[in-house]
Amino acid sequence: MADLDRQLLRLKIESSIEQIKEDIEDLKILTAPIAPENAIGRLSRMDAINNKSINEAALRKSKEKLQKLKYALSRIEDENFGMCDRCAKPIQPMRIMLMPESNYCVSCASR
Repeated sequence: MADLDRQLLRLKIESSIEQIKEDIEDLKILTAPIAPENAIGRLSRMDAINNKSINEAALRKSKEKLQKLKYALSRIEDENFGMCDRCAKPIQPMRIMLMPESNYCVSCASR
C-alpha cells in the first residue's frame, strides 16, 4: 500500500472512530432504563422496551466496530496491513477504503 493511500486511510479511520464515539454516546442515552412510573400506555411502554432492545444491539455493534477500527489504526503501518488473514492475498483497495476494519478479502469473507 502506498504512503499516500495509508495517510488517506488513517484519516478516514480516525474520522470513523470519532463518529462512532459520538454514536455510542447517543446510543447510551437511548438505552437508559425505562422507569416504570412513567405514565405511558401499555403499548407505548412495549414500544419503548422494543426500541431499547434495538438500540442496545446497535450499541454492541458500534462498540465492536470501534474496537476493530482502533485495531486497524494500530496496524496501519504494519507491512502486512491490507493482506487477508485467511489466504494472505491483498485485500482489494476499495474494500479497505469502505471497510478498513476488514481483515479478509471478499472471497474469504463470503465463506
